[in-house]
Amino acid sequence: MQVSIETTQGLERKMTIAVPSERVETAVNARLQEAAGTVNLKGFRKGKVPFKVIKSRFGKSVRQDVVGEVINQSYFDALTQEKVKPAGQPNIEPGNLEEGADLTFTATFEVYPDVALPDFSALSIERLGADIGDSDIDEMVETLRQQRQTWAVVERAAADKDRVNMDYNGKLDGEEFAGGKAAGTDLILGSERMIPGFEEGLIGKKAGESFTLPLTFPAEYHSAELAGKAVEFDITVNSVSEQVLPAIDEEFFKSFGVEEGGEEAFRIEVSNNMTRELKSASRNKLKAQVMDKLIEVVDIQIPSALIAAELQQLKGQALQQMGGGTNLDPSMLPDELFADQAKRRVTLGLVLGEVMQSQNMSADPVRVRESIEELAATYESPEEVINWYYGNQEQLSAIESSVVEDQVFDYILGEAKVADKTVSYQEVIKPESKQPAEGA
Repeated sequence: MQVSIETTQGLERKMTIAVPSERVETAVNARLQEAAGTVNLKGFRKGKVPFKVIKSRFGKSVRQDVVGEVINQSYFDALTQEKVKPAGQPNIEPGNLEEGADLTFTATFEVYPDVALPDFSALSIERLGADIGDSDIDEMVETLRQQRQTWAVVERAAADKDRVNMDYNGKLDGEEFAGGKAAGTDLILGSERMIPGFEEGLIGKKAGESFTLPLTFPAEYHSAELAGKAVEFDITVNSVSEQVLPAIDEEFFKSFGVEEGGEEAFRIEVSNNMTRELKSASRNKLKAQVMDKLIEVVDIQIPSALIAAELQQLKGQALQQMGGGTNLDPSMLPDELFADQAKRRVTLGLVLGEVMQSQNMSADPVRVRESIEELAATYESPEEVINWYYGNQEQLSAIESSVVEDQVFDYILGEAKVADKTVSYQEVIKPESKQPAEGA
């Protein structure tokens, strides 16, 4: 087999392959000989059909199948022979396919780029930490009470943090607009789910009241038709309910799995959970900083095939998050929505992969065990969970991949300049960015 490779542009390579005709013809004849022993043709006994007849009747289709298989196998053989690592699927162009002549074809594909790792010692990273005090635990207990809240209908006027059930109908220039109408919907005042002024306009209103609320949509509102526009909402309040929080008692403790030890044991359990959350949040923010720094300093030529594959994955994930079924086509979503994220993920994947390879890293079994035990600690029967992970290769592989990634980050952090900074517990665990409020 003869192979030649040329660089067309950037990371694109064009590989021309010539396969000796004997390889193809031998495979075709072997396939036909095999068929001769099993085929049934009118006028011949089974297994007694002359080879000439078999070749005349089936030779063309058999040859087509063989040529496809030989092209596929030869392509992979050529990659191994030339020590080439393609990024994505090739574009195969057949050349000479004539019987008796050497089989030729070309494969055009992109290759992985050479990744020059940056000087990690030049990276400056800030690691956030916090001390968990009694006030932090008090605040968390209140948060847990909020999670167990119930609602009681009241006859008084609505106040901040009350839940209002209402009907509303928004109008722009006297006409209803899309998404501006609802009946029997609940809204917690102060949640900032609606546009500015909407929730404030409900404060002081009682069940049975109907009124019109003039508002203006924010200039940066996601709908261009409504952005910056003055509208009116006709609103009817159906009911007002106030929040009822559970008492801090034995029943409350048991609802979180603390059967004995009373409030002291409960607070210890809360503290332990907060410590785990603090550790995870600090680690995630540290990793996010590292990734941001790497994106700033690396300069890699990225294969378009990898970007395309990442785009498809991101679109699929987006459809799942939106509740889309399997019958929805990811191509419905525009590439522009995910282009920056796809480029970022591919770039980081190439850099981290190069670190992993250069340092010959594999998942540390001890860290894998620790990760599984940490996950299992949140369940009632940790040992069963641990055994489940080790008995499920797919789940175990996912943990191992996560551990290797952590090892890569630890290596980079070991090289970088890391400064520790103590802040409040809330600052460490708060998300990087706040989700935008809903429209009315």
